[in-house]
Amino acid sequence: MRPSYVPGHGLLRGRVAVVTAAAGTGIGGACARRLLEEGARVLISDAHERRLAEALAALEKEFGPGPVAAAPCDVTREDQVQGMFAAAEDRFGPVDVAVNNAGLGGTVNLVDMTDEQWSRVLDVTLNGTMRCTRAALARMQPRGRGVVVNNASVLGWRAQEGQAHYAAAKAGVMALTRCAALEAAPYGVRVNAVAPSLAMHPHLVKATSAGTLAELTAREAFGRAAEPWEVANVVVFLASDYSSYMTGETVSVSGQHP
Repeated sequence: MRPSYVPGHGLLRGRVAVVTAAAGTGIGGACARRLLEEGARVLISDAHERRLAEALAALEKEFGPGPVAAAPCDVTREDQVQGMFAAAEDRFGPVDVAVNNAGLGGTVNLVDMTDEQWSRVLDVTLNGTMRCTRAALARMQPRGRGVVVNNASVLGWRAQEGQAHYAAAKAGVMALTRCAALEAAPYGVRVNAVAPSLAMHPHLVKATSAGTLAELTAREAFGRAAEPWEVANVVVFLASDYSSYMTGETVSVSGQHP
C-alpha cells in the first residue's frame, strides 16, 4: 500500500537551500521539490547540464521562477562547488540549508575492482560530500546558523556483495557527518545525515537488474521500496527547527538500522 503524499507546512519559509545532484527523479529531485513546498528558496545543481535545465524548467512551471534557480556543479571540482554556493548567494542571499545528495554507485566485486573504479566512487560520494560540507560550514559558521544534511546509506552499516567502494564511501559520509557536527556545534550549525535503504526511481530501475531490485525489496519491512519523497520528508525534518537538538546523527530511512 502506497502512502499518501504529505503536503507542505511552511517549515522552511524564508530559508535558502542548495541541493546537489537534484536534476533527476531520485532523492535529490524529491528534496528540491519538498524544500520548495516547505517555503524555501532553492538552488538545484547537477553535473548533467541538460537534465539540470529540464529540472529547472519543470520546477519553474510548478512553483514559478522566483523561488528556484540552478547552477551546474561537479562535486569533484572545488571551483564548481564554490561557484554553486556563490550562485545561490547571488540569487537568494546566504545559504541556510545544504543538502549534499551527490553520490556515485556501481556493482563490482573487490577482486575485479580497478583503482579508477574505487577512486571515482569515493571522489564523488565521499570527497564530494566533504567539499560541499566544507564550503557550507565556511559560510554558515561565521553567521552562527545553518544546517547541513548529507545523504548516506544503510550500506554504511551493513555489507552487500559488489558494493565495497560505495559502502566504504557512505560509511565515510557518516563519520564525516559526526566529526563535522562537533566542529560546527559551537557556532550553532547542525550537521546530520539520512541513510536510505532502497528508494525507487526510473534511473535506479534502468541501472539495476530486476533480480537485484527484487532481492533488495524483499529486505524491506513494508515489502516495497521507499518513494524518493519519503526520504525527502526526513531531510526536511532535519533541515527544519523541529530537529533543533539533533546533530551528528545519521537517521535510517528504513527498517534496516543494525
